[in-house]
Amino acid sequence: MIGITIKIEGMQCGMCEAHLNDAVRGAFPVKKVTSSHGKGRMVILTEQDINEEKLKSVIENTGYQAVAVDKAPYEKKGIFSALRK
Repeated sequence: MIGITIKIEGMQCGMCEAHLNDAVRGAFPVKKVTSSHGKGRMVILTEQDINEEKLKSVIENTGYQAVAVDKAPYEKKGIFSALRK
């Protein structure tokens, strides 16, 4: 699983978050996508890597600006995660 964090400029409210989340869900096979206008970022969880330029294009086509993209392996953390090892 891959965690992708995108710094986004231009989000002002919850509707902005929903608009971006819907655009990303429609364009890519993601497991989870959440946005925060207060933090100015979007977090995507996916099993397949997503092309950074295509991701930025989808975001910018909705009227927002993708400033930075950070990708890192993601491992679910929880009370039982230590038992799986």
